[in-house]
Amino acid sequence: MESGAKRHGDLPRLTTSRLHRGTNQSGMRDHNERIVLSLVRQHGSLAKSDIARMTGLSAQTVSVIMRELEEDGLLLRQEPVRGRIGQPSIPMALNPDGAFFIGLKIGRRSAELVLIDFLGKVRSMKQHSYRYPEPRQTVAFVAASIAEMRKTLTPAQDRRIAGAGIAVPFELWSWADAAGAPRDVMEEWRNLDIRSEIQAFCDFPVHLQNDATAACGAELVFGKAGGLRDFVYFYIGAFAGGGIVLDGRLYSGPGGNAGALGSMPVPGPDNKPTQLIDIASLATLEKALLARGAAPEAARLWSSPQDWGELGPCLDDWLEKASAALAYAVVASAAVIDFQAAVIDGWLPLEIRRRLVEGVGNAIRHIDAEGLELPAIREGTVGIHARALGAASLPLSERFLVGSHSHSGSI
Repeated sequence: MESGAKRHGDLPRLTTSRLHRGTNQSGMRDHNERIVLSLVRQHGSLAKSDIARMTGLSAQTVSVIMRELEEDGLLLRQEPVRGRIGQPSIPMALNPDGAFFIGLKIGRRSAELVLIDFLGKVRSMKQHSYRYPEPRQTVAFVAASIAEMRKTLTPAQDRRIAGAGIAVPFELWSWADAAGAPRDVMEEWRNLDIRSEIQAFCDFPVHLQNDATAACGAELVFGKAGGLRDFVYFYIGAFAGGGIVLDGRLYSGPGGNAGALGSMPVPGPDNKPTQLIDIASLATLEKALLARGAAPEAARLWSSPQDWGELGPCLDDWLEKASAALAYAVVASAAVIDFQAAVIDGWLPLEIRRRLVEGVGNAIRHIDAEGLELPAIREGTVGIHARALGAASLPLSERFLVGSHSHSGSI
């Protein structure tokens, strides 16, 4: 942020030290501001008395915090609520224009860029489809798209872009054969610092995270998890992956690869061990369709995620096998941590996602889970754009929320 006096309409001037709890004298105040913003986001709107009751902070402290957040343009006053006794309470809600965030998903079949507001509403979206991701073309797409997106904002809104996030598969270069990509092109990703490349043309911080972990973060921050604080999350894209939420926090581990559920061993053909990624991935369904000569149907997997049309027995077979594999992965996860729920989402039409979740629920009944408390099997609530939205949630959580992310800066 710029030094000196804050311009009208700019984000509140926060130094790096103020972004972290307890790092200096103002650190605890910053933490309390995050608590207030997190509670208002969770509940939609809250009065000062509600926040004081929920947090244990004094009414005077809450009043000061909310007044400053209102002055900073992060909170908006709502209509007074009149009770029977005393002064009417004035709920406060997040200001949609309070801050903006950019999220980038780099996938094996497409790149997706979103611009969201403080409420998580998508203001702009760009997509770039490809047979396989080429580093320089991807960077060029991002640079041009961000420039176009920023032109849609007013100068005051543009100054409130608080950061960008990148969601990219772990060791993207390792999947050249599975993605059908030239190995030399994919090897370029090994030596490319994609965050630095994008940071070079952004005047706001850029964050990086594994794509499936980012999707899990989107479910945590923007989804309707219904108060879940501990859940295992599966995202079914070109390749299956996942994430873990513990005590209301996204846990990605010291290397940023915790919750690498795609690598989890599950029974495969002839009951020989294989990885979840080899069975429950859309690349497996695509391969089956291509083997039947159904190239147009295979193409729809990537181009029409809202509606695949009729895919015939290939889809039914894939759903059966993917459901069984996911059921084993859920049981294995429950043997490590007693999750409240297993959440399943993906680059899937809603009806296919529903059938997959039902299939997992049915398959899990046939697995010996004695001694375990199995989690509830639930559909995700974010959907096909979860990875891009999860990327955008990285700067949102880093700057304005408490407890949502525990992410690593590299993967």
